[in-house]
Amino acid sequence: MNKGDLVNAIAENAGLSKADAANALNATLDAVTNTLSSGEKVTLVGFGTFSLSYRAARTGRNPRQPDQAIQIPAKVVAKFKPGKELGDAVNTDDLKTKMAS
Repeated sequence: MNKGDLVNAIAENAGLSKADAANALNATLDAVTNTLSSGEKVTLVGFGTFSLSYRAARTGRNPRQPDQAIQIPAKVVAKFKPGKELGDAVNTDDLKTKMAS
């Protein structure tokens, strides 16, 4: 599913026009982005939590020249931890079978 598909699903499920659904989705994504950018976490009960994690600088290997070491700079990354309801929804026998094959 891509963003367009998600807009269509929101519009259909909420009885909104596609333009209103796109505005609502964009506003939601902006709110999550702005909250994370300010260093706070976003918790959507039952769905999951978006948070930030710090990755320290480290030495890595250049894949084109494995014997050459490169410095990977420190950075802050966004993480998502699914909530119990989302975890339970995707942890079905049908999906386990589908994913295992």
